[in-house]
Amino acid sequence: MSAPLPPINHHWISVRNHHRSFADFAFVYPVISRRSRGLSLGINLNPNKRCNFDCIYCEVDRFTPGKAGEINVPQMRAELTALIRLAKSGELGRQPKFLEAAELTRDIRDLAFSGDGEPTMIHNFAECVQAVADIKRAEALDPTSIVLITDAAGLDKTDVKRGLEIMDANQGEIWGKLDAGTEAYYRQVNRSFIRFDRILSNLLETARVRPIVIQTLLLKVRQEIMPPGELAAYCQRLIDLVRQGGQIKEIHAYTVARPTPETYATRLEPQALHALAEQIRQATGLKVSEFA
Repeated sequence: MSAPLPPINHHWISVRNHHRSFADFAFVYPVISRRSRGLSLGINLNPNKRCNFDCIYCEVDRFTPGKAGEINVPQMRAELTALIRLAKSGELGRQPKFLEAAELTRDIRDLAFSGDGEPTMIHNFAECVQAVADIKRAEALDPTSIVLITDAAGLDKTDVKRGLEIMDANQGEIWGKLDAGTEAYYRQVNRSFIRFDRILSNLLETARVRPIVIQTLLLKVRQEIMPPGELAAYCQRLIDLVRQGGQIKEIHAYTVARPTPETYATRLEPQALHALAEQIRQATGLKVSEFA
């Protein structure tokens, strides 16, 4: 039996630095992810930084313009294949950024659609998913998941649904954002033009087909944690999703880990995050994983 992997320290450079750049690659990048519990190879479908949310805690640099143009799928395939082989060979673990976590870099936990915007906004999402599934198979990454990290606004699109079906056949996981219980708090934190009820509807319809992860970032807004009434409304949303046939695998309760565009959006201390997570557990009966 192999030795257990070391715990992930959120102070490591590889955890705190999630820049979507590596070598001369345009579309893929490696990170040590707390929520993936190890090495995640990111696929950035939004180098143009296009997004339909403008979250107060977003770590993406919106002041520097993104790169214009569509996804070059053959280039993305070549980059992802090369990065997978760097990880397998042990070369990735010898990079300065990953020296603290070298033991974690050989085990590819997931291939994640997560970048500088919302992945489901591109017109050929299903094509990109198929390309990643083909590489996963060719590189014999059978236990490795394909993860979509999404704000859920585009889960009702026809092409996206086709992509989700491909994911379902290839160890796919959908991590759908839900940071609020009311329209007002949603507007305050996520600042999206998308109606909140559309987000809830998309989460429900998606979770009726397969279990999903709900990803919830909990933070302080002007030194105030989520108000009790808002937390109760949030928990009720989760209860309603389950009652209506939605399958929730678990909730990822996490907090700010990197610099935010709004200085008034700040991280929770571990004790505060734990207290909120425990209230969610008690109110909903769902599994809640904490990432302080």
